[in-house]
Amino acid sequence: MISIGTGSAMSIVDAMITQNPNMKVAVIDKDEPGGICLTRGCIPSKILLYPAELVRQIEEAKELGIDTAIKKIDFKNIMERMRKIINKDIEMIRQGLSHSPNIDYYPKKAEFTAPYTVKVGEEPISANMIFLCTGSKPIIPKIKGLEKVGYLTSDTILKISDLPESVAIIGGGYIAAELGHFLAAMGSKVTIIGRNKKFLPSEEPEISVLAKKVLEKNMTIITSHEVQEVNSVKGKKKLTAINRENGKKKIVTSDEILVAAGRGSNSDILHPNLAGIETDEKGWIITNEYLETSQPGIWALGDANGKYLFKHVANFESMIVYYNSVLNRQVSMNYHAIPHAVFTYPEIASVGIKENEAIQRYGKDGVLIGIQRYEDTAKGEAMAVKDYFVKAIVEKNSRKILGAHIIGPYASILIQEIVNLMYTPAQNIDPITNGMHIHPALNEVIERAFRNLMSPENYHHVIEHEYKLVTSKEEIVTRKCPNCGRELSSNATYCDKCGSKTQ
Repeated sequence: MISIGTGSAMSIVDAMITQNPNMKVAVIDKDEPGGICLTRGCIPSKILLYPAELVRQIEEAKELGIDTAIKKIDFKNIMERMRKIINKDIEMIRQGLSHSPNIDYYPKKAEFTAPYTVKVGEEPISANMIFLCTGSKPIIPKIKGLEKVGYLTSDTILKISDLPESVAIIGGGYIAAELGHFLAAMGSKVTIIGRNKKFLPSEEPEISVLAKKVLEKNMTIITSHEVQEVNSVKGKKKLTAINRENGKKKIVTSDEILVAAGRGSNSDILHPNLAGIETDEKGWIITNEYLETSQPGIWALGDANGKYLFKHVANFESMIVYYNSVLNRQVSMNYHAIPHAVFTYPEIASVGIKENEAIQRYGKDGVLIGIQRYEDTAKGEAMAVKDYFVKAIVEKNSRKILGAHIIGPYASILIQEIVNLMYTPAQNIDPITNGMHIHPALNEVIERAFRNLMSPENYHHVIEHEYKLVTSKEEIVTRKCPNCGRELSSNATYCDKCGSKTQ
């Protein structure tokens, strides 16, 4: 058996070795062992984001009558602490791989030369069962002058020790938001430049609007702009961006550029075509509902298949692959309740589908939406938080939970109550509405959101006129791109996903 990648696929390897102590497995990884999440993704970034969260909490303590002041932020120490923690874990995994009697560890690049055969260095290795857990890589947009001027990515920023005085971030999604929050809290002047009309375009519109409003207290966020050229001027980096709606130019200057335009497939280095493995137009490895590729016995999970680029999804997929490949079951991978969180300040968390998709599936009369603001609970009032809320989306007849979206403190924790119910047979709201919630605790915001169900029309009346969370219909009315189906804001002339003209 061969495993290419040392991330979530290793749970399959470990389970197989436990089941068969005499088994031999070839484990191949050209990068540091542990997978992207450990080496340059979620774990190191969250180690950095926790100090940023503390900075913002300390700043807000004055509202509660606590006079605080931050005397110094030791950026170098924060970065070195992160690297020390990560390197310790990487080395532990490396030692485990190198000294396991069941594993032949190859810290080299792998590439297919034929079906079921990979070349590692100059050595060919064959197996009738192969797991592809190869991760992804940062997408670098083709911008004139970018390579010459130089830039950081979410990978390389983890290696810096000196805080740039100013940073321009190209991209307006999760990575841009989180790293922008971190750098701004550390003291850097941050400007985010996003192509989409919405900041955090994958979130519900009202959450995007509120997140932008709050984060803009500490950084500049520019939307609907595409960076077309980068130049070096008097020791600074000058970015020329074009407004995608009216064509006007905007100039941003900074000491450093961070490219956070998403992540793409790195399957090209594998030459999957030589193994009879099909990929889509973006290079993601195509799998069926059981996560098997077009070549029987070869499985792809995690970022490699491009479905959901989250570590928790890769871990779940590894379990499905184990069932299907090793235990010979036929268990489908179900993506109906994929949670995610954005670790900005405030936190954002989401699971399931958004309002527009729910209405498309069930009609306006078949959907109920609930909302509860943090500030309208006892704990939220005690915390002196404003405007943050929980949005619940429910199918009217069955009371089935379709989705939930949260912006506010501990969103990533609060949403788990909802996620767990979405993995029960009924998937409905009864355990939340009938269950007992501690009072006064923040989890009451979840309970009350599911008790305050109303029609979509009434929901929008409440958020617009009572809560004033969305100031324009433009932010909540979307269309679909006729080419790729991407949701579009009402006045978008081009699709931000495929570039097609939409008007």
